[in-house]
Amino acid sequence: MRIVSAAVILTFALSTTAVAQDADRSVAGGGITIAGWKGRIDARAASQGKTVNDSKFGMNAGKVELKIGPAAIYWNDANKASGNYEVKASFTENAHKPNHPHSYGVFIGGSDLETADQAFAYCIVYANGTYSVKYFHGANVVAVVDKVASPAIKKASDAGVATNEIGWRVNGGKAACVINGTEVQSWDAAQLVGADKLKSTDGTYGVRVSHNLDLTMTPLTLAKK
Repeated sequence: MRIVSAAVILTFALSTTAVAQDADRSVAGGGITIAGWKGRIDARAASQGKTVNDSKFGMNAGKVELKIGPAAIYWNDANKASGNYEVKASFTENAHKPNHPHSYGVFIGGSDLETADQAFAYCIVYANGTYSVKYFHGANVVAVVDKVASPAIKKASDAGVATNEIGWRVNGGKAACVINGTEVQSWDAAQLVGADKLKSTDGTYGVRVSHNLDLTMTPLTLAKK
């Protein structure tokens, strides 16, 4: 019988935890350089002294370049959606860790984004071919669906390149997460609205990114339905 020492087990457990909880990096020369745009990092990163200036968010050759340190949202207060609409952008992930994919995508229904009462719902994609839909209200994060596989998603290769169009379609009382033109899942919009949820699916739309990503993104587009 093969015996594995407690020290080996502990070392493996610690290394696994380290992979799962890799530290937020700080990107040299960081900051937001697109006029009118704002950012807010997650509370955990803020409590560790990180700021939006630990990431880069700017234009490069007609696309948005995101070199991300701490997880965050980015938005422009002028970007509002209401009624029936579709909002989307294409994201190219330029590098990733195959054993620990990080997520990126689009949020809608944003309100009070600079306060303790922030609210928004986001559809995000991971490089391993899964997606999640979650909403923030204050400091609470609720998963509507979490890491579900979909053939609509283009997986990143080991070289670390994948492009996915991600967005939301709100129409006829339904809200759908849309990836590469496919509604991967939809809900009654009312399911996302209420106490401790969104005020409405109307509101600010923007970008949600996990930490330590290198992305390029086409500008967000909004179409009325």
